[in-house]
Amino acid sequence: MILNRRAHYKVLAVLDREDGFSDPEFPEPEVTAGVVGGVRGGNIKKTAYYPFASRQVRWLLASLILVSATQSAFTLAGSEDAAAPLDCAAGTLHLSGSTAFAPVLREAARQYERTCPDARIPLTETSFKGSVDGLDTLAAAGAGARLPDARGLGNRLAFSDGPKSDGRPRLLPRPVALSLFTLVVHKDAGVEDLSLKQVRDIYAGRVTNWSQVKGEDVPIHLVSRNPGSGTRTTLEQQVLDGRPLPAVTTPDCAGLDRGRPGRCEVGGTGTLLDTVAATPGALGHSEVGAAAAHGGVRQVRIDGYPATLEGADQGAYPYWQTEIAYTYGEPPADSIAAGFLRYLADEVGKDIIRAKGHRPCAELDKPLLCRPDGTPTAR
Repeated sequence: MILNRRAHYKVLAVLDREDGFSDPEFPEPEVTAGVVGGVRGGNIKKTAYYPFASRQVRWLLASLILVSATQSAFTLAGSEDAAAPLDCAAGTLHLSGSTAFAPVLREAARQYERTCPDARIPLTETSFKGSVDGLDTLAAAGAGARLPDARGLGNRLAFSDGPKSDGRPRLLPRPVALSLFTLVVHKDAGVEDLSLKQVRDIYAGRVTNWSQVKGEDVPIHLVSRNPGSGTRTTLEQQVLDGRPLPAVTTPDCAGLDRGRPGRCEVGGTGTLLDTVAATPGALGHSEVGAAAAHGGVRQVRIDGYPATLEGADQGAYPYWQTEIAYTYGEPPADSIAAGFLRYLADEVGKDIIRAKGHRPCAELDKPLLCRPDGTPTAR
């Protein structure tokens, strides 16, 4: 019997004494009232009890759950497929420019290739020769491609420590990170802190021995980057107040006279650090992350301030620069150049930038300017 919802029935059982039964302990009861009932119109096929829901309802719920799970799986799979074009692009990307920013770019290129199987970013030991060299390479590639004005080069990026010089209107800037630089010395120099005036006197040739600034009695050998280096240009502009470096005394750093002061030039940050570490009395300049990872040199504070983002923010530390990615024209949105730039700006790219000692522009108060939060103190 099937009842309507919330309907119920009761069963009344009547027990009759058998005829002839007699027992003093169970006397014949006196019946004062009686109820007689029954079921009419049909018979009982099966009695069933469903504590939760009927079988039909359970089948319906199971079907709905299966459909929902299937849709969720397709949604997740679809979201992964849809997210890939945001950063990933097929093709070969050529990078050039700053040696100071090269550690970031090498690691980012490695991870980008691993994330995007159709992308290739070939790098060699000579991929990064300096900011100006990178801009020259990019400008030459764009001119050789003879692109129309409305289209940019989609397979090349150049990175520069600071803005380009005047000219080259088709090279478009995109600030990427705030980079910190530092002065480094050979460990026998006996100095860890120099005033800004002392630094300027050293590079002007007025101080030629470390004993003149309360260091050891060792001649000062200036090891500098070649012209076109962003760390060198920033040193001249922001630390030396626009004054150029003194003349080179020997074209080969191995030829420095250890008994007298002198200056030589090298091509890359790694070579500079190795040269400073191997040359008694040497003073050079480097990106902070590379200097910190090199065990043979000592970083120098300026006016008591180490190379920190906090010091730059407060205007106390002067040796910093904005790292800028340059494109030749506006690259197509689906190009590998555009995809790699987006990758540097997303969480993975920002983690790589931070891990190498730089600050992503997106974390600054004015990301498009990408300068320290405070105004540098005029000196």
